[in-house]
Amino acid sequence: MQALWNHDGRELIAAAQELSARVGRLTFTAPVTHVYNPLSYAWNAHAEYLRRFGPGRKRVVFLGMNPGPFGMVQTGVPFGEIVAVRDWMKISAPIMPPAAAHPKRPIQGYDCPRSEVSGRRLWKLFAERFGTPERFFAGHFVANYCPLAFLSVSGSNVTPDKLNPAERARLAVICDEHLRRVLALLDPEWLIGIGAFARKRGEEVAAGTGIRVGQILHPSPASPKANRQDWTKTAAAELAALGVWD
Repeated sequence: MQALWNHDGRELIAAAQELSARVGRLTFTAPVTHVYNPLSYAWNAHAEYLRRFGPGRKRVVFLGMNPGPFGMVQTGVPFGEIVAVRDWMKISAPIMPPAAAHPKRPIQGYDCPRSEVSGRRLWKLFAERFGTPERFFAGHFVANYCPLAFLSVSGSNVTPDKLNPAERARLAVICDEHLRRVLALLDPEWLIGIGAFARKRGEEVAAGTGIRVGQILHPSPASPKANRQDWTKTAAAELAALGVWD
């Protein structure tokens, strides 16, 4: 993989725009009834995230699966728990809700009253260790494998691994290509999957590149293990055991 890490963020923005356009042309069937693309309706916030925190080489890239309903779906930032995005990263941009929103999952942007637990836990870990976003992003970056969020008729979240197999395969081709492009730009030493799904996709995309791939426990409240333990301490210990952090 040719390293392109002396970029200024514009390459990441162009890659995200292309990703958004490509996945926006896909169609999905049951169990999916609604698809949210925050790279479209929350583009201004996402572009600001890439512009401010994407430039340069990143020693570690953390990879999530896809947007959560109260995180990136609302703010346009990966794992974008509102307080972390607004108050820690200082990103606050207009969010233009899509026309075809699920009535049980409205896009309220920074006015959303719900907090995404996964994002709150993840950014708490980084804030406690690094203090400022500038210190964290100097050598780290957070991305999602898939930019789309999928909802069922009831409004429940449909994860990418639960999609129709043919639709999942078409989506994977696009997301793999985008991740490969991001890794070429950021030239990381480590790619850390936040959960098993992201690790597996990362292993496949990074094969043969020399990038080391690891995994940390997903911070989702749906994970009994994440709820039983202090997730930030668990994740920090996992990163230390891998040799990612001291």
